[in-house]
Amino acid sequence: MNLTSKNLDTPDENLSFSRGSAQVVTVQGTTVARGRLDPGWRWSNDIQPGVGTPSCQLQHRGVVLSGSLHVEADEGSAMTLVPGDVFLIPPGHDAWVVGEGEVVTLEWEGAEEAAELWA
Repeated sequence: MNLTSKNLDTPDENLSFSRGSAQVVTVQGTTVARGRLDPGWRWSNDIQPGVGTPSCQLQHRGVVLSGSLHVEADEGSAMTLVPGDVFLIPPGHDAWVVGEGEVVTLEWEGAEEAAELWA
């Protein structure tokens, strides 16, 4: 296998969606996305109308780089993610930005599927 790299500042895909964006790269079969969510972003308001499911049905694995993101699972559990938190969010959830700051995440599971939905 050869050494390979790509930079998120020159992504394979630049995606825009309501109150957010993502820069996506794929390296040797692994897709990574840097997501940016604006203050006021909420999955159920900004993404759900376009996908038509009652909650997000993707699994997400990543890390929060900045901002604060609240996540509530369909079964009732909840958590608020802050910078440095590494997360695993199973399918069946809603999420929203907390406060006035932008949320930036780096995601390596769920990124490819989300890119297909938002493209």
